[in-house]
Amino acid sequence: MDDEQIILDVTLEILTFLGHEVMFAKDGSAAIDLYKREKSAGVPFDVVILDLSIHEGMGGKEVIQCLKEFDPAVKAIVSSGYTNDPVIMDYAGYGFSGKLSKPYKIDEMKSILEQLLKK
Repeated sequence: MDDEQIILDVTLEILTFLGHEVMFAKDGSAAIDLYKREKSAGVPFDVVILDLSIHEGMGGKEVIQCLKEFDPAVKAIVSSGYTNDPVIMDYAGYGFSGKLSKPYKIDEMKSILEQLLKK
């Protein structure tokens, strides 16, 4: 989930290169709806990446709370360019399984995904 098209485009390129299937949402409400729809259809997401700050709408901090209520086993990565944000610094305390700093680096994204997909 991200509200910036350039971030979505880059993420698509990286994740596709790494061999993953990708779906996007531009805001929190759309991300929650998409997650619930796919899980209910029997094709749940392995991992979600949530931008911490969405200009108009729910950001990652609010979205993870809703997703955890629906699916306590959700694996979510918080993403931000603000590395000093309290949510980034204590991502596990906010319900996230990992963190990614912007701009994304392929090796960092690969590493966190490998860690989370092994669990």
